[in-house]
Amino acid sequence: MNRQSKGVLTNMVEPVLVANHIRQVYTSSAGVQQEVLKDLSLQVQPGEFLAIMGPSGSGKSTLLNILSTLMTPTAGTVKINGRDILNMSDRDLAHFRGNDMGFIFQNYNLIDSLTVAENIGLPLMLQKEPVPLLQERTQLVAELLNISDYLSKYPAELSGGQQQRVGAARALVHEPALIFGDEPTGALDSENAREMMQYLTKINQQEHISILMVTHDAFSASFASRILFLSDGQVSGQLTRDGQERDAFYQDILQTLGNFD
Repeated sequence: MNRQSKGVLTNMVEPVLVANHIRQVYTSSAGVQQEVLKDLSLQVQPGEFLAIMGPSGSGKSTLLNILSTLMTPTAGTVKINGRDILNMSDRDLAHFRGNDMGFIFQNYNLIDSLTVAENIGLPLMLQKEPVPLLQERTQLVAELLNISDYLSKYPAELSGGQQQRVGAARALVHEPALIFGDEPTGALDSENAREMMQYLTKINQQEHISILMVTHDAFSASFASRILFLSDGQVSGQLTRDGQERDAFYQDILQTLGNFD
């Protein structure tokens, strides 16, 4: 797939995502404030596969919601592909999501009444892309994720692993700058989780698309190139794979998580 038209590869120096000094404060009905994210900053480089890990209450889900434009932080800035996403109009933001961002959800979020091909092509339909282009890209990503034989089927006819690959194809079809994964293997058994992570690695490496994935699972995280660990709303540590075999990286992750206990 040719991604030059989106301009993602034209300037490899600039990060795909830059978040600076993110704070998120919630105020209860009783007026009690809870600071969920505390002056947190991070970057995602072009072609990087970044995993974010942390225990429940560490702020990782809130961070993902902010970075993926689903929530506005109390303070801080977020830029994706050089665009300040916190100062866009609703219309511009909707257009930006449809062009520059892809999403893979834990529970697939497929539309039961649409075929696999229609689910995959939905982002291009919403952009009103020409039908021949929509069909071409749908076929390309289906081949990449080995789901070409299922294009005429409906989600209910597929296994969980196959449905998640359809979700990944939908996230990829419009050639985004960045794909967000929210516990993408959380609803899968171990065999399908391994297969899904292998496909995400394929997307990352072959299509040069950056991925930011939130996960609680050390095995899934071991497919990433870098991991940020969150604790109490702050970055508490980092691991970089640096060419390690995945099994060795997995052991490093387990050791690091053990040190946080």
